Amino acid sequence: MTTLLRLDAVKERTALSRSRIYELLERDQFPRPVKLSGRLNAWPDHEIDAWIMARIAEREGA
Repeated sequence: MTTLLRLDAVKERTALSRSRIYELLERDQFPRPVKLSGRLNAWPDHEIDAWIMARIAEREGA
């Protein structure tokens, strides 16, 4: 089951600031949010988890 995370939850899970998240988005280095309505965006939790695991793999040279 996929859970959608709002920005505050993504910030907490990744330890990134809002500005850093949007900077990475501009560089296509962070998962794109899902547009729910108007200005409401959220990220699928599994995509954020995969992004985190990729950072760990990079660190470990995998």
